[in-house]
Amino acid sequence: MNRPETLLRPRVPSPLQEVRDDRFARRGITLLLKRDDLIHPDLPGNKWRKLALNLEAAAGRPVLTFGGAYSNHLRATAAAGRLLGFPTVGVVRGDELAHRPLNPSLARCAADGMRLHFVDRTAYRAKASPEVLEGLLSLFGDVEVIPEGGSNALAAQGCAALGRELRGHTDVAAVACGTGGTLAGLAAGLESGQRALGVPVLRGGFLGADVTALQDEAFGGRAGDWSLDERFTFGGYARTTPELDSFAADFEDRHGLPVERVYVAKLLFALTALAEEGAFAPGSRVSAVITGTPDTPSPQESSVSR
Repeated sequence: MNRPETLLRPRVPSPLQEVRDDRFARRGITLLLKRDDLIHPDLPGNKWRKLALNLEAAAGRPVLTFGGAYSNHLRATAAAGRLLGFPTVGVVRGDELAHRPLNPSLARCAADGMRLHFVDRTAYRAKASPEVLEGLLSLFGDVEVIPEGGSNALAAQGCAALGRELRGHTDVAAVACGTGGTLAGLAAGLESGQRALGVPVLRGGFLGADVTALQDEAFGGRAGDWSLDERFTFGGYARTTPELDSFAADFEDRHGLPVERVYVAKLLFALTALAEEGAFAPGSRVSAVITGTPDTPSPQESSVSR
């Protein structure tokens, strides 16, 4: 199989756009938007960056991966399979979904040729165990297994390019986090004097250990200056509040940018709150990585479970 970027022609480096926002400007802060959502229409943002090296490793073999009923990662993997011509299997959390009509997200996966395999939640939580993996391999044969959210060492290495693209352009690079692979790579790709900030969208306090483990595997140890601010989950994955909804709608009105609610809204809210708290020094350039645009509304359900 040809290299994925040769066939898909992603738009990299993604554009970096300055936006004038008085909540930042009056504190002497420049807000920049790293428009990773524009990389590819079917594999936007961190989905492309996480999958590219994994797909090279698969070398055309079937790819098996995991996600919830509204997983953007499953949709991106299915789209890659359609565009590059390899089979895909999606292991979906919730065996009760097998007997229901497919929601729009899973229907898109199926339309792109993904074989959907529903498992109960207990088995899904144990998806990385040898027993569960052996059972899946016995069903589906010789497949390349990519973890939930696409986060593994190859994904982190792929996301390091995001940090390299921001060298010389920003002081703080911030990204919303689900499984931590994008933050792990982003921080590794930045240069000395720059720092990466992760804004988790899930509760639980586990992400720091996950990012550390990913960097150990991908880069041999902690890489770059990074930190997490876990105050902006708004109740958990795909959950929101009237305050967050109002903020996102106002940001759209101010800047003409559709704001994806699961990740991007929480990131932008966090950066605005941090600016108001004085967390960024006057003169700072702060970049928000825009990882996606609004699509199918997600319910109060996580595609990245813990």
